[in-house]
Amino acid sequence: MNKQDFNDGLLGFLDASPTPFHATQNISGMLSNAGFIRLHESERWELQEGQKYFVTRNDSSVIAFTFPHAKENKLARTYTMIGAHTDSPNLKLKPNPVIKEHGVVKFGVETYGGLLLAPWFDRDLSLAGRVSYLDANNRIQDALIDVKKAIATIPSLAIHLDREVNNTRSINAHTDITPISTCQSDFDFDAFIKEQLKSTNENIQELYAHELSFYDTQKASYIGLKDDFIASARIDNLLSCYVGLLSICSVSEQTPMLFIASDHEEVGSSSTSGAAGSFLENTLHRMFSDYEEFVHVMQSSVLISADNAHAVHPNFSTKHDANHAPKMNEGVVIKVNANQRYASNSRTVSKFMNVASSIGEKTQNFVMRSDMACGSTIGPITASKLGLETVDIGVPTLGMHSVRELCGSEDAYSLYKIILGFSACQQ
Repeated sequence: MNKQDFNDGLLGFLDASPTPFHATQNISGMLSNAGFIRLHESERWELQEGQKYFVTRNDSSVIAFTFPHAKENKLARTYTMIGAHTDSPNLKLKPNPVIKEHGVVKFGVETYGGLLLAPWFDRDLSLAGRVSYLDANNRIQDALIDVKKAIATIPSLAIHLDREVNNTRSINAHTDITPISTCQSDFDFDAFIKEQLKSTNENIQELYAHELSFYDTQKASYIGLKDDFIASARIDNLLSCYVGLLSICSVSEQTPMLFIASDHEEVGSSSTSGAAGSFLENTLHRMFSDYEEFVHVMQSSVLISADNAHAVHPNFSTKHDANHAPKMNEGVVIKVNANQRYASNSRTVSKFMNVASSIGEKTQNFVMRSDMACGSTIGPITASKLGLETVDIGVPTLGMHSVRELCGSEDAYSLYKIILGFSACQQ
């Protein structure tokens, strides 16, 4: 696959995945098309060597893995694991969201994750996510919806009404961030949702609950005189999901590889479908029921925790340590933190750098300024639960946690090539 095809596919994946549910659905479809067999956690597994499988949890997290034929050579069970997350900061609809006042219908929302609020103003917003309902046979069902049409916006307050806005602006997440949708005072939210569910062909008796999020309808695109950049919502971290997905779809059944994309990283990962939950550990124990083999695999394998990195901002360069200020289109970033906010160590960093240099791909280093708090990833969580050697890496990104983020058009493809090189070296 060449870089252009890779990036075009990335843009399509970003547009088609407005929520973790849609991302997981799209990943599952691509895995099925690539010959992966679907498993269900509630059923007994009878894994066959030489096959490849995938399983989902909560419709928002997914694990795919190859299951090579066993060999006497212990390296046959040395896995390259790629970890990413399906969620991104957004505006999540409240259970009773409708607010009718001042001649318009507004929606009450909660902020999910550490999002930048200001970029959400004056955007064309749509709604997507999962809905649970009672069907005609008194069974609770789930369905995904994506309105796609721009149905709401959050208008800025005119500068004439706040002359100090460019000097002392503050945003109240409860009162200021309420998307407006219509002037129709008779708007019925349940009827609106039922209309979106028509494609399920169900006689819906009652709507019970929903997990719906607003998203910006602007499509992912190339930006720059020579298409230098990719701009989109949810680059953090659907870009890494796409890289991990294509990586495992590109190797043979005899190459030990596992890909996990977890939900809820942006809010701490502590959920049944988050990295702090049991999903990966449960799956690995079912793959390797013999405890000795399980421990051997954990101790011989490597996890590449892929989550976007902070590129040096050309207008705010002092926010970076000058010696650790990654640039876009200059290579994948290796992330290090003395306090274990990242799980990289000298051995895993060296392995990653060695593979990258052997195939002619560049890498960069990122360390947070010593006087600033450092974020974290799924890397330390997974490493501490399973004892996996881990390296935290990512594609350098600007505008992280904005409604529209920016990355270089060279870097994701470079990461894809490094992961394939890494898996080849592990065999």
